[in-house]
Amino acid sequence: MDAVNFACQRIKDTTMDHPSASPQLAPEEDLIEARAFIDLFMLTPQTVIDENAFRCMQLGRGCAISLPAAPAIGLNRILGLAALEDLEKAYEWMVKKAGRRYLQINAAAAPRQTHDWIRERRLLPEGKGWAKLRRAAPSAPLSHAGEITTRKVRVDEAEIFGSMMCAGFSFPASLAPLWSAIVGKIGWTCFFGVLNGRLIATGIMYASERLAWLGGGATVPEFRNRGAQKALITARLNEGLRRGVKTFVVETAQPSDDEPNISHANLLASEFEQIYTRMNYRFPDSL
Repeated sequence: MDAVNFACQRIKDTTMDHPSASPQLAPEEDLIEARAFIDLFMLTPQTVIDENAFRCMQLGRGCAISLPAAPAIGLNRILGLAALEDLEKAYEWMVKKAGRRYLQINAAAAPRQTHDWIRERRLLPEGKGWAKLRRAAPSAPLSHAGEITTRKVRVDEAEIFGSMMCAGFSFPASLAPLWSAIVGKIGWTCFFGVLNGRLIATGIMYASERLAWLGGGATVPEFRNRGAQKALITARLNEGLRRGVKTFVVETAQPSDDEPNISHANLLASEFEQIYTRMNYRFPDSL
């Protein structure tokens, strides 16, 4: 089966691709993130999909995604939807899935009808939400001073990259092929942070239509707070500039006075601007 037919077959077998019920759209900063996770699903080896009940439903330009074996909210959520008709379709799909499940939405910008819909379905906010940040591409390549260097992940290092991602985000080691599969693929650029020849950190960029989403920032515990993620932010900004990206977006846990977040501080120091807070509404475990 050729690559094009395989992709089409996967859509038929494991996803439901629906047109949006409404022209109402989520922010473009969420849509590029949703596009990245849809593509991540499409690149995942079929054995990983089958063994872990990995599913993804694309709905317009947003999605619902479910990977119960992953502890991360990012792989068990509804994202990039705004119209109530779309939210309802995604909800009906998601309630049939296992594990922790979430709706992510910019609550401050959502209309009253959306808040009523969330309350009627007994979805409850969990935590302080995620900060969504954005910055324009730099006008010229940026420099980085420090002991950490960066380089792109080679295709023959994909397994190492996948294992580091799983370790960094507390995923089961069996899910390493999920991350290994994106190395070297169109739209994706994966990076290592390196200290004295040792691979100590990871970072990802997904680029499409002059937008880029940054993710996958993980550092080996004993090497944290030494500037690895700052170096990887710079590397991805420079790579995006080279590839014609105009806008970069990223998300991280919303900090507070009693719970600071160094990732958020690193992004602000790299001239990202927080544009909104996206709340995480958890589905009741009984559903």
